[in-house]
Amino acid sequence: MSEATLDSPIEAAPDITAAQEFRAAVEADTAPAVRPFRLKALPGGLIRNARPRQWVKNVLVLAAPGAAGMLTHSHVLRQVGIVFVLFCAAASAIYFLNDAMDVEADRAHPTKRNRPIAAGIVPLPVAYLCAALLAGGAITGALLLCNTPTAIALGCYLVMQFLYCTGLKHILVVDLAFVTSGFLIRAMIGGLAAGIQLSQWFLITTGFAALFMVAAKRYSELVNMGDKVGSSRKVLAEYSDSYLRFVWQASAAVTVLSYCLWSSDHTGNADTALRQITVLPFVFAILRYAVFADRGAAEAPENVVLKDRPLLLLGAIWAGLYGFSVLGTV
Repeated sequence: MSEATLDSPIEAAPDITAAQEFRAAVEADTAPAVRPFRLKALPGGLIRNARPRQWVKNVLVLAAPGAAGMLTHSHVLRQVGIVFVLFCAAASAIYFLNDAMDVEADRAHPTKRNRPIAAGIVPLPVAYLCAALLAGGAITGALLLCNTPTAIALGCYLVMQFLYCTGLKHILVVDLAFVTSGFLIRAMIGGLAAGIQLSQWFLITTGFAALFMVAAKRYSELVNMGDKVGSSRKVLAEYSDSYLRFVWQASAAVTVLSYCLWSSDHTGNADTALRQITVLPFVFAILRYAVFADRGAAEAPENVVLKDRPLLLLGAIWAGLYGFSVLGTV
């Protein structure tokens, strides 16, 4: 990546700075020693390892009810709220499991070495216990508070992520498919909990949008790790930057095409034109995110989405237009 590439109006964005700091940490390669266990630090370490910042991804449970225009129904909102909490518990269970199994690899990573388990703040037995309790609680809660399809979807997520953590993440392309499936299940499960029929276009669009973000994340990791690419995530060493660039570009194209077809798949409705207009902010949002992907600054998708003001504005415009369009048809 040339210096000229970074000299643009977006260079002050938080994600570019984060990418530069990441590369500096890789070059410095100053791994701190594992800290001695202290009981006083354990609660804070558990909270950090649950990664509440990552829970923003679980807002995707609103996707299916939102696309169907059902978020104004109190029953739907209640079910979506419950499934959001349950998915946060399930996701945190996987974070504990993954970090416990990857503890040695994380200690070789310039930023992951500071995670509570890798740093010795959370002992391995405690991490495995937390993973089991959170996963069991999520499935039990889905059976008692939602319905069987929701529990099955949540169970599939946990099983797939377990298989991913225990070896499939080291298989070329399979790792992309499994991470993408996690986002797709998030987008589906809100609809399952509320008993909403899922559109084929909804599934195609969300699936390829997830693949776009996952491939962009892997591409950014590959670019930023440089010569140390295999020290933290072994499968990255088997990818080439040109291949990952191809994947996120192709998936972005399919995402845009499928959304255009989805927005036009409402012939006879008075709000078809308004829904078609939502294509504009949607496409520009994809293009804006692609800027960060192209620069290797999309390693943390939640930072790109939440800290880039133009992207937030495009998202707000899209949500407003789409909201008006679906409310006019229900």
